[in-house]
Amino acid sequence: MGQGRLPARAALACCLLLLGGSGGLGSRGTPRGPWEEEQGSVAEGGPWGRVRYEAVKKHLGAVGALSKQYWQYLACKVWQEGCEEEEEEEESSPGPGWSLPLVGQDYLEILSAWYCSFGKCCKTGDCRIVNNITGLAADLNGQLHGQHLAKEVVVRAVQEFLQSPRPEKALVLSFHGWSGTGKNFVARLLASHLYRDGLKSKCVRVFISLFHFPHHNYVDSYKAQLKKQISETVQLCKQSLFIFDEAEKLHFSLLDAIKPFMARYDSKGEVGNRRSIFLFLSNLGGNIINEVALDFWRAGRAREEISMEFLEQRLRLELLKPAEHGYACNQLLKENLIDFFVPFLPLEYHHVKLCARDAFLAQGLPYTEAALDEVARMMVFVPKEEKLFSAQGCKSVSQRINYFLP
Repeated sequence: MGQGRLPARAALACCLLLLGGSGGLGSRGTPRGPWEEEQGSVAEGGPWGRVRYEAVKKHLGAVGALSKQYWQYLACKVWQEGCEEEEEEEESSPGPGWSLPLVGQDYLEILSAWYCSFGKCCKTGDCRIVNNITGLAADLNGQLHGQHLAKEVVVRAVQEFLQSPRPEKALVLSFHGWSGTGKNFVARLLASHLYRDGLKSKCVRVFISLFHFPHHNYVDSYKAQLKKQISETVQLCKQSLFIFDEAEKLHFSLLDAIKPFMARYDSKGEVGNRRSIFLFLSNLGGNIINEVALDFWRAGRAREEISMEFLEQRLRLELLKPAEHGYACNQLLKENLIDFFVPFLPLEYHHVKLCARDAFLAQGLPYTEAALDEVARMMVFVPKEEKLFSAQGCKSVSQRINYFLP
């Protein structure tokens, strides 16, 4: 038993005492209580006093044994210790055929979840995977503005992947759109709803192309490091999330380190039992997406009428064009490794106002419609004639509300 677990175990022991009553650990080492010190005076009360004393003693002994069973159940559940002693302890259970009451199981589920919230209760960290798809869908609906396609594709793709008993390959999502339209925001939401620790989880790795792989002369070194980091994460976690930001600047040769983890699993390989999700975030394709949105607006059609089938065809053709530095997505497309394209549409004036409202609320600041309008008017809108789309999306909105601070 590690010394670091002692404080947590002591706290859990206190909680178990509350569950099981004041019986302590039963007849084996139960501390002397007030009823023991008053044994003589109770006994002097005659036969009825002695009967009451014996009944109370028997009751507390049973409660103590029950508490010990609770403790053994919890230790087996959280630390996988003491499970082998279960058969030996049956003789000392409160009664024949003892089983943990349903209410007790509920309490212990809460206790074990509470313990795991403070630290890992398993070597891999998998016990801190939450996979809250309902919460993800709710936050996307409430906080991601103007992106009906992204909401639909992300929730459906991730939910189907996680529900599959044995997926054939890793899930690969390619995010495309202008800066500030929500690509990084969705990636953060996804991490926070799949893992209790969000982006800080040991099962989540974020790579920013120009930050982690800045020099093309060191591609071979980057490739070895990248392969090692992905491999270690996949071995550590049965479910991993890898985010590649600024993917349009990712050198195509780095894919040699990534592709083996995205390809279809070998039925005999150990990796086949694990799940990985890869996100590629890129500004490429943003112009094509904007052209489609502008054409719909000019035709008097709502942007919500833009379908995934219509937009994906044009997006694929754009991404298959030869890139100056050999964009990685080009190679991923040719090898059919991308499962879903996630287009992010350009944001309009009323979407920017919603982002400004969220920024005020996030900082606990009051706001007015006039203030939201003023923030939106600070942004640059394009094209030059229509001034329909925010050139920066919602980026820098949170900084602009600083003008309204007292």
